[in-house]
Amino acid sequence: MTRMKKGFMTLFASLLLAVSAAAPVSAANQQQDGLVNVAVGDVSILNDANVGVAAAVAASVCGVKVEQVAVVATQVDRSGDTRTVCETATGPLTLTQNQ
Repeated sequence: MTRMKKGFMTLFASLLLAVSAAAPVSAANQQQDGLVNVAVGDVSILNDANVGVAAAVAASVCGVKVEQVAVVATQVDRSGDTRTVCETATGPLTLTQNQ
């Protein structure tokens, strides 16, 4: 189980480094539209992440297409609902509206 957790966290770190250059930096006074939070179980993985970044991470973990998760992430951003993308060994991977 420990090996799985280390691999899981390594995957997230790699994905974050890969997409961080593409994610725009928002100024404090700009509206934060298009941002969501990603959590696995009760552990927050990404906070205030761009919908595209969140979709890439969630799709990688869940083994689904990024486009499918991007649609769900966009709906979460617009509606404020929490959506479960998939179930993992450590709990559900959920997307929530950033606060």
